[in-house]
Amino acid sequence: MAHVLTDLPLEQLHEYRPALPEPDDLDAFWADTLAEARAAATAPTLAPVAAPVRALTVHDMTFTGFGGDEIRAWVVRPHGTEPLPAVVEFIGYGGGRGLPGERVNWAAAGYVQVVMDTRGQGSGWSHGDTPDPHGSAAAFPGVMTRGIRDPRDYYYRRLITDAVRLVDEVRAMEGVDATRIAVTGVSQGGGLALAAAALSGDAVAAVLPDVPFLCDFPKAIVRTPLPPFTEITRYLSVHRDDTAAVLRTLSYIDGAVLARRIAAPAYFSVGLMDDIVLPSGVFAAFHNVASEDAAIEVYPYNGHEGGGYRHFLRQVAWLDARFGLG
Repeated sequence: MAHVLTDLPLEQLHEYRPALPEPDDLDAFWADTLAEARAAATAPTLAPVAAPVRALTVHDMTFTGFGGDEIRAWVVRPHGTEPLPAVVEFIGYGGGRGLPGERVNWAAAGYVQVVMDTRGQGSGWSHGDTPDPHGSAAAFPGVMTRGIRDPRDYYYRRLITDAVRLVDEVRAMEGVDATRIAVTGVSQGGGLALAAAALSGDAVAAVLPDVPFLCDFPKAIVRTPLPPFTEITRYLSVHRDDTAAVLRTLSYIDGAVLARRIAAPAYFSVGLMDDIVLPSGVFAAFHNVASEDAAIEVYPYNGHEGGGYRHFLRQVAWLDARFGLG
């Protein structure tokens, strides 16, 4: 946990609205990317899994994401087949979907919980099962700089496409109320939730980004003291002539830019002592959300752990109120 204030004071964060550049072809770029992925899609599969959470049903899901690549997920739900609202969860940097029955909090609260595996990660702190079969040019260790000189080659183009494709499949899933789908995640997962909400049209009815990563890149890569943003900083310290190309690539996946396309209710969290995701990046995304139903929970004495389980309790109450549960 961080022990110092790493960013702007709270009163300035409430006014922080950076003029982030948006590519002229941003919408066309993502429309073309998603159309290609949907054209290459095959039907998902669900296989029951024996897990020691006997009060819930666990299925191993395989669906197709970017380029028709196979992506794994867990589907966890209360017993029964009646349509329930769903929460699609994305995982933090370096992690994967975990073991069967490892992530069940939303299912225990009465939702269909769908946990996406993260291509090419899943070995840093939790188990993953999905490779990233696409190579890249020279890159700094980690995934932040894979293909970073061209938005079409960039790693996060693939990962964000996976996230949107999973929302597609959950919307069509038997036993899910397609009108009540939320997306959430912590850190990288929060950044993916923002992207999925922005790019899925009206398929996402609520977004709950928790200390979201991948926001406000121009400031983050020069001011954040700890990885993963510093992977890009280190890369540019070697590739000194690539700054313009790198910043252009990052503008296509910046959560604070994509947030301008989010009309669904949104509930953020931020830790003011966070030295992995600067609070200003979270506020930049929050201020850009187009929804009138948007709130942010501030944890003044917390770092990247944010509000922890206490915040989850608040998330459940917030989502229950909008989805008519509880």
